[in-house]
Amino acid sequence: MTTTVLYDVPGPKARQRQLAYGILAALAILAALGWVLYLLFDTEQFTAAKWNPFAYEGIQELLLRGLGNTLKAFAYASVLSLALGAVLATGRLSEHRVLRWAATLVVEFFRAMPVLVMIFFIFVALRVHPLPALVAGLTLYNGSVLAEVFRTGVNSVERGQREAAYSLGMRKTQVMLHVLVPQGVRAMLPAIISQLVVALKDTSLGFLIAYEEFLHAGKLIASNLDYDLPFIPVVMVISPIYIGMCMLLSWFATWVARRQRRSPRTEAVDVAPAEPGTLLPREQ
Repeated sequence: MTTTVLYDVPGPKARQRQLAYGILAALAILAALGWVLYLLFDTEQFTAAKWNPFAYEGIQELLLRGLGNTLKAFAYASVLSLALGAVLATGRLSEHRVLRWAATLVVEFFRAMPVLVMIFFIFVALRVHPLPALVAGLTLYNGSVLAEVFRTGVNSVERGQREAAYSLGMRKTQVMLHVLVPQGVRAMLPAIISQLVVALKDTSLGFLIAYEEFLHAGKLIASNLDYDLPFIPVVMVISPIYIGMCMLLSWFATWVARRQRRSPRTEAVDVAPAEPGTLLPREQ
């Protein structure tokens, strides 16, 4: 039995070297983790005084309220960013030069503007409440980035698909909604989810304008002198929750992509093999 590979099969000495490298890498990682744990214990980060706050109901409610505010800001910003991105992408793809230039100017301006500057400007100069200011800043930036994602995804569809749709008498809107967008979603989806993850993490900028989101709640706990400034314990509690939310978004994107691949509209119908002696339609 022959096996075809794209590289040379490692010999006994090469396998021994690979095993030695793997063992050394594992030992280095364990040593690094051990050193981090030593520093944490040496600086008394696991003392009861620093972890006691999380046992109080008031602290737990503060964290849950902050987490709820973070999810609220993210929900508003993600929906509005997707809507704004779709509108700006439509303008960028328009055949009218004035509309295309205007959409391009908006996209390039807000893509180049730092998110924090926009949030502060809306909050201070326009005197907007913290939640609308945070959502507006995130929407303008992420919507501009998503506009380019949508435009690139639509343009990634083969030109023949567009021409075939027009040849069938479909209007431009029908071609966009029924031909280009459904096929471009596969190319867009990873970038869309990545940008939504950025929006989720950028909600933490809300604590700079006194918006009581998750990081702001953690900051209040970490700066408490009564609990010996439990900064590291707060980080160790908050960070896994942020990581978990980002991983949940990535999992959702994988699930959507898998559902698209299994969609009846994109799968060929299975045809059972003909039994011996069965005549084809032309032969009957």
